[in-house]
Amino acid sequence: MKRFVLIIFGLLFALASWTAAQSKAVPSDATRPPSYLLLDDSPASPQVQTEDRTPAVLIAPAPLPRMSPELTLQTYRDRVAQQANRLSSYSANSLILAQLPETQQFSECDLQRVYSAPHTLAFKSVRFVGDGFVKSNVILRLLQSEVDHVQKDDPAATALSEDNYKFSYKGSSQLQNRLVHDFQVKPRTNRPGLFKGKIYLDAHTGSLVRAEGRLAKSPSLFIKRIEFVQDYKDVGDFTFPVHIHSEARTRLVGRAVVDIYHYDYQPVSTTRTAQLATSP
Repeated sequence: MKRFVLIIFGLLFALASWTAAQSKAVPSDATRPPSYLLLDDSPASPQVQTEDRTPAVLIAPAPLPRMSPELTLQTYRDRVAQQANRLSSYSANSLILAQLPETQQFSECDLQRVYSAPHTLAFKSVRFVGDGFVKSNVILRLLQSEVDHVQKDDPAATALSEDNYKFSYKGSSQLQNRLVHDFQVKPRTNRPGLFKGKIYLDAHTGSLVRAEGRLAKSPSLFIKRIEFVQDYKDVGDFTFPVHIHSEARTRLVGRAVVDIYHYDYQPVSTTRTAQLATSP
């Protein structure tokens, strides 16, 4: 059983390779671009006093325009490339919940993570409760798989690109209080790390909001399929995963279920790193 658990979770974090750095808070909606209307001069509108004591109406930024599906997809790809170039490092906290429902085994772990571009990821355990077998054979193996993925990351191999996927536009919808464009994605080959499912891109910014589906290739005859839903949020100029729910259906012990929540991101850009290096 140890072997099949390793196989399952060794691939889970390949799903996160669409962004330049993996494993990332649930920031508030305040991190999203504002969508204000032009304020009028009614008494309820915020006002400031000019030097001649005449009330002046504050003008909020204009809302971003809605992009076409094609432009949204291209903007998303541009954002991924920019993040890969600009993200120097980040720290974050994570909560991992892992269970084997059929055997009623469960573990929960809080940890801190630190990423440094391009290939360094480290963890510090803060709290653990639950079954020791699940901790050793699911959580710890999962974390080691993520470290291995970051160290060996080849973004081009699993990128949401025309080389790897066929895209089919399915319309627009509302997700997490955001207008998104929905795309069905189908891998061109059944290579590990690719998936069949859908992605949801913010129609105003091109940010990835959600990816969901099934891995294109099962890693073992003992595993029927691996399904996932992964949500993303914008943190400043960057986009990070904030929650992944994954289920592996096996032929031996039934389901293996993992939920991972990431929060309290502290990203550092290459610009900020350069400024600190040159400051007196």
